[in-house]
Order: sequence, then structure tokens, then C-alpha cells
Amino acid sequence: MTEDATPQPSTFVRGNDHLDRLLSDPQLAADVTEAHMAAEEMDRVHAMNLAMIRKAAQMTQAEVAGKLGVGQAAVSRLESREDMLLSTLYDYLTATGADAASIVVTVHGHRIELDLGSIRSARIA
Repeated sequence: MTEDATPQPSTFVRGNDHLDRLLSDPQLAADVTEAHMAAEEMDRVHAMNLAMIRKAAQMTQAEVAGKLGVGQAAVSRLESREDMLLSTLYDYLTATGADAASIVVTVHGHRIELDLGSIRSARIA
């Protein structure tokens, strides 16, 4: 075996230094900034949609919190969460006065409606 084939020990590079080096590429930095902005916008739209449902019901966060048996701060956090269990979403929606709640998805051209109430009741049973 020649000396050239001997593996050289790797040099440790701090994660932040590696990120700084990667982000020194203007195109990569622009792509990362764009991805962050898109994620923040999705978070804002999600929170706005839940808050819009509550506002359409003419309810405050405190009123929804009372129906859910939690504090107002919990409702505020819920309205700004990125994701949640379907049962939590169903509870929030019914607390705002929703008569029925469902999610509609399209899979390979087939429209499928999931009744959140039946999912919630099946989980409780």
C-alpha cells in the first residue's frame, strides 16, 4: 500500500463556520432567505386562518379558551402552531361554534372528505 492511499485524519469544522462558508454563496444565501420567508408566510396564513374562524364566530381567545377549559395563552399558542392533532383542531373548531368540521383531500383525482367529528368520536370510544 502506498502512502497516497493512507486516509488522512479529517479536520474538524464547526457547524457555524460550515454554514457561514455555504452562505457566502450569494445564490444559496438568497435561496435560504426565500425559503425562510415562505415558511414564515405559511405560518402567518395558518395562524390567520384559525384566528379568522374564531373572529367569524365573533369570539375572543378568552371565550374559546373557556369552552376548551384552557387559558387564553393556550389558545394564542394554538392559533400560531405549525401543526396539531386532528382531534385538537376539531376541539378548537367546535369551541368556535362549528356545526361540522371536515378536511377534503384529492388523491389521484378522487375527492375524499374526512369527517373530523367521526375521527374524534372513534378516538374517544
